Amino acid sequence: MAQEDASLSTEMAKETSDRTKRPQGNADSANAKAKDYSSQGVTDNDIFMLPGSDFQLLAFLTAVAALVRLFRIYQPSSVVFDEVHFGGFASKYIKGRFFMDVHPPLAKLLLTLTGWLAGFDGEFDFKDIGKDYVEPGVPYVAMRLLPALMGVMTIPTIFLTLKATGCRTMTAAMGAGLLIFENGLVTQSRLILLDSPLIIFTAFTALAWTCFTNQHEQGPSKAFDASWWLWLVATGLGLGATVSVKWVGLFTIAWVGSLTVVQLWVLLGDTTTVPPRKWFKHFLARFFCLVVIPLTFYLGLFAIHFICLVNPGDGDGFMSSEFQATLNSKAMQDVPANVVLGSRVSIRHHNTHGGYLHSHNHMYPTGSKQQQITLYPHKDENNIWLLENQTQPEGPDGPIAGRNAWDTGEPLPVRDGTVLRLYHFVTDRRLHSHDVRPPVSEADWQNEVSAYGYEGFEGDANDYFRVQIVKSLSDGVAAKEHVRTIETKFRLIHIMTGCALFSHKVKLPDWGFDQQEVTCAKQGTKPNSIWYIEQNEHPLLGTDAEKVNYKNPGFLGKFWELQKVMWTTNAGLVESHAWDSRPPSWPLLKRGINFWGKDRRQIYLIGNPVVWWSSTAAICIYLAFKALSILRWQRGFKDYDNINFKRFDYEIGSTVLGWAFHYFPFFLMQRQLFLHHYFPALYFAIIALCQVYDFVTNRISALGLKDRPAIGRSGVAAFLAVSILVFTLYAPLSYGNQWTQGACNRVKLLERWDFDCSVFPTEWSHYALESPSSGKTAQTAAPIAQELNDKKSREVNVTPQPAGEPSVSRVEKVEYRDQEGNILDENQVRELEGKVSFETRYETRTRVIDAEGKEVADGAVEAEGIAPPHPDVERLPETAADVPEDDGREYPAAASPERDIRNEASVEQADNGRPRPANEPQEATG
Repeated sequence: MAQEDASLSTEMAKETSDRTKRPQGNADSANAKAKDYSSQGVTDNDIFMLPGSDFQLLAFLTAVAALVRLFRIYQPSSVVFDEVHFGGFASKYIKGRFFMDVHPPLAKLLLTLTGWLAGFDGEFDFKDIGKDYVEPGVPYVAMRLLPALMGVMTIPTIFLTLKATGCRTMTAAMGAGLLIFENGLVTQSRLILLDSPLIIFTAFTALAWTCFTNQHEQGPSKAFDASWWLWLVATGLGLGATVSVKWVGLFTIAWVGSLTVVQLWVLLGDTTTVPPRKWFKHFLARFFCLVVIPLTFYLGLFAIHFICLVNPGDGDGFMSSEFQATLNSKAMQDVPANVVLGSRVSIRHHNTHGGYLHSHNHMYPTGSKQQQITLYPHKDENNIWLLENQTQPEGPDGPIAGRNAWDTGEPLPVRDGTVLRLYHFVTDRRLHSHDVRPPVSEADWQNEVSAYGYEGFEGDANDYFRVQIVKSLSDGVAAKEHVRTIETKFRLIHIMTGCALFSHKVKLPDWGFDQQEVTCAKQGTKPNSIWYIEQNEHPLLGTDAEKVNYKNPGFLGKFWELQKVMWTTNAGLVESHAWDSRPPSWPLLKRGINFWGKDRRQIYLIGNPVVWWSSTAAICIYLAFKALSILRWQRGFKDYDNINFKRFDYEIGSTVLGWAFHYFPFFLMQRQLFLHHYFPALYFAIIALCQVYDFVTNRISALGLKDRPAIGRSGVAAFLAVSILVFTLYAPLSYGNQWTQGACNRVKLLERWDFDCSVFPTEWSHYALESPSSGKTAQTAAPIAQELNDKKSREVNVTPQPAGEPSVSRVEKVEYRDQEGNILDENQVRELEGKVSFETRYETRTRVIDAEGKEVADGAVEAEGIAPPHPDVERLPETAADVPEDDGREYPAAASPERDIRNEASVEQADNGRPRPANEPQEATG
């Protein structure tokens, strides 16, 4: 056995002699210690020096990719899946309206630029899946062209990357072909989405880093020359672009960073050609190119982002008051600094950005049924409070009555420990609390807060609140002693019960206009009980009084605040979704995503099974090889003395490391995840597959395939032929083309592939008999109803049926599924009863049935509905309006000032004065 190993080692070493610039034809030369940090078995794989035939092949492959990705790109002519969000962001960029998104701005800016150049004016709102593009004249084709062309560019990128690793041209062509005919990547690159920009920038980074690594491994002769610097700088730009599209780019940075550490470690061990001074030169060059350049690129994109978004929008409520003050029309005039008794003030919550302490002439429906106290996120006269002492001021004839009693005499500052009454200026009621549970947060440690009294009423002891200045958060010495506008942060402690005025991210139901709840908490978290004064007016504080205003946070302050909000929001996307999936299912392609459905067509994101499963197999092959090689190394075998063995381990190992960095971190995430999150890892898996194939067929002589190149070429041709065949089988789901039920069912290999074959007709001829709808969305796998246990029938619009044709009816079917989507039978359900909880969701599907209730599969019916969007981009959760939100979630208390004003106006105009929320439902914008 040992003799066979030695023979194999010698033969494999000999085969690599023609691939190196230094003679290394046998194991003895492999054992010879290198004189510098150069790697054995490495050739100069300069992609600029490829033969003309390679560039001709590359041009052909790129043309094929363009045909595949641009084919019928105008189809469908309505909003598809997350085009709702990313197209909507383009509208907001053009209008300059600030929005909050969990992704960095590069791809969104590029999409906006493309739309603007094509004549898009931002008037179309991309509000609903299925909304027609054609009638309003949206240049959607031009906007889709950008991600499509980026998808096309991944083809030459992977070809050149494989050539840079030393693969044969045929192997590089195989990798490009697999990428061309990968259904999932084709689907994603034809729509106004972010994944195609993410993939191309990730691929470019991998190409640049591979080329730089090739230069580095050739030793000191290549260090710091033009090509060395070119690829190092290009890697830095690629990292900056990747992380500026999505934070998934951080995984790419981790991959490059880990390999950089390995390089620096190897350099540290070369005491002959790398003295300490040169080592630091290597270190500083990498630090500048791989840290400074990406960071500068990232910061620059946010600078452009802030320049574009200068007007208030639906995202400014997520940000601090200082941030909002930098937006047009949000800036505040300088206000008096000192807060005194009799000041008319607006009081703002410090922690949640939920808004101002607010009251309006509407009562709680339960509890004390006194006037509501809420947080309102916009400036309004109902936010004004008068600060009163415990007793009225004394005049010549006794106490001065009325709310203007404090407008004369010497102004008295509000100090730490001052006991106040807060008089609501508009409704003549005072802030009040008592031992009554709040209407929503009915916890024993929370008391209701209301407005109580009437004009002329002296009040009672439950109106008293003590000011407790939070000195650690207050800005300046004076602000720690007495209350100053903006600068002083304080708590309001209820004298009678000891609770603190408190608010958290819980919204009131419709009767509270979806505004944020305010309570008095005995055990609430301190940050949620901290307030500050924003507006301050008093007749005795003239124009010469000391003034203050919000400090301008500057670019870096705004940048850092936005990063924190993005991080918090991203981590908060934990609700389940109809089409989400978990990382263990991705490499095996267990489930896809329903994107769109209309006119008996469907777009469903599903990968090419041949590509996915074979690339996963390649990863498993390398992992098995690595495990076995470690065991053999521990037992004393000298496998690593063989050059090809080392190159197989390092070259494919680097690629598999990239796959791992882009895959395993998702296991740590509790947020919603979808199949498309695997795409960057899939790209690395395809590269690994091609590298394994190249080693087997071209570089390991012992297998006998190197001397029979026809076998390797035949294998590539056969593999690509099968991939193309499978691609065509699933192409109707990628393009939204016509299909039949039979063809659909034949390719549905896994039960969890939940695209709905029943939406397609049984015969192709039915398409000719049906007239396409205009702007109406057909039901494919209809939206999940968010209201639980709502068994009311839903109105469905259907295409009128000719007389005598089967009618449309609705039936209800209950299915139980496990967390992975597998259907459970009755016995399994009975076994699980009492052990697990079931979440109810409704999926509405339209069927044509005859008079006996039997389904007529070939009827032509169109139902209104859409594939449900997923909250991958904004923080507003998909929950019913009357369900209070998780205390840890961040979102504004209301969608817009106009909507809140309209809600309150509808109540003010009501004869009985009771709350009547507007009919407009709150949209889940996730």
